[in-house]
Amino acid sequence: MTRQPKAVTKAPKSAKRADPPAALTSVRLAIEAIEPAVDAGRFAAKVVADWPVAIAADIFADGHEVLGAAALIDLPGREPSEIALTHAVNDRWTGEARFDGPGPAHFTILAWRDVFATWARDTGKKVAAGQSVATELQEARDILKGIRARGADGEALKALRAAAKGKDAQHALLSEETAALMQRIGPRANLTQSPPMPVWVDREAAAFSAWYELFPRSWGGDGRHGTFADVETHLGYVTDLGFDTLYFPPIHPIGRTNRKGKNNTLTAAPGDVGSPYAIGSPEGGHMAVHPELGTLADFDRLVAKANDAGLDVALDIALNASPDHPWIAEHPEWFEWRPDGTIKYAENPPKKYEDIVNFRYYMDDGSPNLPFWHAVLDMFLFWAEHGVVSFRVDNPHTKPFPFWEWLIAEVRKTHPEAVFLAEAFTRPKVMKRLAKLGYNQSYSYFTWRNAKQELAEYLTELTTTECADYMRVNFFVNTPDINPVMLQTSGRPGFRTRAILAAGLAGNWGLYSGFEFCEGAPMPGKEEYLDSEKYQLRHRDLDAADNIKDDVRLINRIRREQPAMRDMRNLSFVPAHDDRVLSWLRHDPATGNAVLFHVLLDPHAGAEFGFEVPLWEFGLPEDASIEVQDLIHGNSFTWHGRDHRLALDPWNRPYAIWKLTPPGAAR
Repeated sequence: MTRQPKAVTKAPKSAKRADPPAALTSVRLAIEAIEPAVDAGRFAAKVVADWPVAIAADIFADGHEVLGAAALIDLPGREPSEIALTHAVNDRWTGEARFDGPGPAHFTILAWRDVFATWARDTGKKVAAGQSVATELQEARDILKGIRARGADGEALKALRAAAKGKDAQHALLSEETAALMQRIGPRANLTQSPPMPVWVDREAAAFSAWYELFPRSWGGDGRHGTFADVETHLGYVTDLGFDTLYFPPIHPIGRTNRKGKNNTLTAAPGDVGSPYAIGSPEGGHMAVHPELGTLADFDRLVAKANDAGLDVALDIALNASPDHPWIAEHPEWFEWRPDGTIKYAENPPKKYEDIVNFRYYMDDGSPNLPFWHAVLDMFLFWAEHGVVSFRVDNPHTKPFPFWEWLIAEVRKTHPEAVFLAEAFTRPKVMKRLAKLGYNQSYSYFTWRNAKQELAEYLTELTTTECADYMRVNFFVNTPDINPVMLQTSGRPGFRTRAILAAGLAGNWGLYSGFEFCEGAPMPGKEEYLDSEKYQLRHRDLDAADNIKDDVRLINRIRREQPAMRDMRNLSFVPAHDDRVLSWLRHDPATGNAVLFHVLLDPHAGAEFGFEVPLWEFGLPEDASIEVQDLIHGNSFTWHGRDHRLALDPWNRPYAIWKLTPPGAAR
């Protein structure tokens, strides 16, 4: 016989029930997917002083009340200020803020149930339906009793309370003026606050700059070793080309032990100058200058003259030491040693750097080698005190992440204007991690992106995915270390198009001297320069024929004059019906400025192709007209309709650049 279970007539006995915590019950609103936020606030998002910053979050709650939202902007030394957020679509709220800088900042998302707006919405529906709202008007009066305000808003509140008791109370309480007042001072029920999101505010040069790299030792006359004074006489050459940052490889004393000869040979001949990356000799280390370049006072004078000419001076910080570096004798524990007692030389198999030895960042017990860390920090601060606040850092991806996070933060305590450029040709996630840790700029894969599809895909990633909040690229067209195959084989047309691509697509771009003279002779089978300037002096004729200086001047002038060229995140690609032609638009809605590019990627053959005018970017139909200025030649005309044709050839006109002005916009 099966026994039937007894019916349950009361709640079962159990352990004492816990009440829900106040932290849980008080949070009635959800705030999610905040932007900009890097790894949920683990790292600071990068913004630029006085540039608009889009702030957004998903905000929602149970029920049907009207919600309100704002971003609370917190700048050091100032009272926090609020930026209103508005509902966009699908519970997404957006707003625009601007941050002063440079330096650290935070923003916090605030969300609440808008008591008065909910009342106004529901009461308005009853009014529209012809229903009595006498009770609702009393509700509004009760809401107003609990509000406190000062100044002009306090006076407006006092007047509103009086009007709410009069014959025209309904009109006064439902007016647009009242809605605006209540948005500022109305009650915020269930006020919810997100964790603060860190922001790092940069000066504009971190996001918009043009770098020119030169070896000072190659700028002497009559074949001699150049000096800082020689570079000083050539500052006009750099500014004439339109650059704003003058960048030097290491300027320190060069070791003699295992000094490299020309073309990286293992044995130096008498008179060979060696690699500036083999830092250190009896004359000094990382806080000294190479005697043949001049004195520290000469360098200070060069920096001052460069600044007067509108140029930032950037230094290459290479954490390398030659076997002759003074620190080896003074601090042997700062270096890596082999079991046989010999010092460990640098290697990047199959490459060997026999003239360089390795620093030691961590001790055998896993603890950081802090005296060395502080010595490197002192070195950065030393050069900052000598007027250098832009640093290109050599191979940062081979040094510990915690080291960089600490060091950059320490430098910024006294020099928030500092710009760190990571020379990190490495794996994507490593490159991005360095950017999160604080590097303001990064070298990139642009050097090896040549085809239309791969350029478009890479730029789309850089400008539209999460990395746009923390990783800023610097599109260098070449470096002393890298002579891309494209430049080895393309001739003058390739140099012209690569300059326009780099400077037209990115906010930051740069070139290493010699590029403007189309130097591309390679070491056989390698992406390296024959007769590399890293190992010898290279004297150039600055007026050599077949240079591309006019192209460089042109694109740098367009970058300065057209506001749309500043923030590369405004980039969008435009159809050009030929796989050898890349077309893109740089459009700044705030100023109405828009620049359209067509660039022929094939350096060996011309193209005639159809293209589309991006009328949709201006809210115009396909048959609309738009005013056009040719920014190369200066003439103006009108394009009618969306579809047009253009011919480009690599020898005469491998690119076209147009300023677009829609009807009714200021020219």
